[in-house]
Amino acid sequence: MNYTSALNNPIFKTIQLASDELNYPTYVVGGWVRDLLLERKQEKTDIDFVCIGSGIKLAKKVNSLIGNKATLKVFKNFGTAMINYKGENYEFVGARKESYRSESRKPIVENGTLEDDQNRRDFTINAMAIQLNANSYGALIDPFDGKKDLKNKIIRTPLNPDITYSDDPLRMMRAVRFASQLDFLIEEQSLKSITDNAERLSIISQERITEELNKIILTSIPSKGFKLLFNTQLLHQFFPIMCKLQGVELIGKHGHKDNFYHTLEVLDNISKNTNNVWLRWAAILHDIAKPQTKKYEEGHGWTFHAHEFLGGKLVPKIFRELKLPLNEKMKYVQKLVTLHLRPIILAKDIVTDSAIRRLLFDAADDIDDLMTLCDADITSKNEKKVKKYLKNFQLVRSKLKEVEEKDQIRNFQPPVDGKEIMDLFSIKPGREIGILKNAIKDAILDGTVKNDKEQALAFIIKKAKELNLQPVK
Repeated sequence: MNYTSALNNPIFKTIQLASDELNYPTYVVGGWVRDLLLERKQEKTDIDFVCIGSGIKLAKKVNSLIGNKATLKVFKNFGTAMINYKGENYEFVGARKESYRSESRKPIVENGTLEDDQNRRDFTINAMAIQLNANSYGALIDPFDGKKDLKNKIIRTPLNPDITYSDDPLRMMRAVRFASQLDFLIEEQSLKSITDNAERLSIISQERITEELNKIILTSIPSKGFKLLFNTQLLHQFFPIMCKLQGVELIGKHGHKDNFYHTLEVLDNISKNTNNVWLRWAAILHDIAKPQTKKYEEGHGWTFHAHEFLGGKLVPKIFRELKLPLNEKMKYVQKLVTLHLRPIILAKDIVTDSAIRRLLFDAADDIDDLMTLCDADITSKNEKKVKKYLKNFQLVRSKLKEVEEKDQIRNFQPPVDGKEIMDLFSIKPGREIGILKNAIKDAILDGTVKNDKEQALAFIIKKAKELNLQPVK
């Protein structure tokens, strides 16, 4: 089948001219071809080209034909080159033959044929090529029936999966990612091979693993990917603490829910409402400390007291292990994990202004995301119970809005700062300042003092007497 009509990007004609001038057989390959056949639109364009010859030489020729409107980057060590043109990336490489050593995923690379290059591809759906030379422009080369696998929604390796996955174990993460992204099935032999080779993931850097994991998390139904990671034992290799959530313990008739599958439900729920990967991470980690806090109480059943606080403390450790950022993104996830029960407790009890103020103070600008997480955390199969919780959450939301409009607690700053306190009592920095600042903060949050300077000063002067402090003016 010929795909000339689909090659409407002007870059293809430019590459055809450059290839024919150099006498290089040249092909567009990989994800662009796959997504073309799937009629799947990509937000940004990254297109890979393979030639029988020097990828760097071809890129330079293409760049000269485009003129000074493009940016060329050459990577001599890898034998590749990239052109950025109008915000799109075009990568050029010569066809390669690869061989691997058992202790490394870095291949020994030799020049090869198109067949060699297609053999080294991870999956049949990524091993298709469309020729760009004038004599066969638009022709599809599909030696492994990738088009058929696309139609049947199958992830399959071009060669023996044991070889494919053992050579480069990151391909196992990619298999799960594509299965999750495209809603495909991993072919049975391939699935078994992933399980058999799961421990080989140890030779892959955590950064590369986490990069693939985040792509799985950002899919529309990420639970599909996590179930595959769990069932193939891949998850156990790099995220064992999450695996510990799985399972139900029974004492008599008392059992608790399986917190692993509950977490996946919460993750799917929240993914319907946000593409924020860090909010999705909060969903993944919200119950992460439940195995460590699990306790059976006679006459009551299973409890997980303070799992939210321990979970918050575990977040930095988990982020370090997974090579996730340790900046404000980590702190954001930590905050949501620590606070995720607060709105639920409020929804069960009478909602007081004081409790709302404290929640607003602690959550600040992340209050809306926290409420989104709480909504997602309702996974009960009891429809009546779900409706009740959602109704109560709406009450909490209304109260949050009302209190915020009245008291401006979100991102609260004390109406009297430390310097003003020092000037008022003519004292130097010390513990008294902290005591007075905390006292006014608590008084405002409790609602005994309004959030204004006049009332705050009056309160501080009164409170300072307990510390034997008198104002000097």
